[in-house]
Amino acid sequence: MNIKEIIKLTGARVVTGDFDEETEVEKAFSSDLMSDVLTLDDHRILLITGLANVQLIRTVEMADIPVVLLSRNKTATPEMIELAKEIGIILLETPFSMFRASGVLYQNGLDPLY
Repeated sequence: MNIKEIIKLTGARVVTGDFDEETEVEKAFSSDLMSDVLTLDDHRILLITGLANVQLIRTVEMADIPVVLLSRNKTATPEMIELAKEIGIILLETPFSMFRASGVLYQNGLDPLY
């Protein structure tokens, strides 16, 4: 699923990140537990989370996750935005709950990681 479709389906706004029509993710994973995120060994994943702190960005960098969708109207801090820009993470924000964002994306063809 491409990033523009994710934005449209979840009513998200782009906080930071460069992408084009071809930028896609293959699967999604929803979690607020960064210890679970660190166990992932897949790439081209969209992480849906309600966490909004700089440790989130450090974790997705280590897990090689290119796209993060902050749920529940969470907003990225200036430190998060700066770090995401520095390492090339696409950071999105949605008013949807984690459950709703996951369900809408799944219903429209984005596969779950598990």
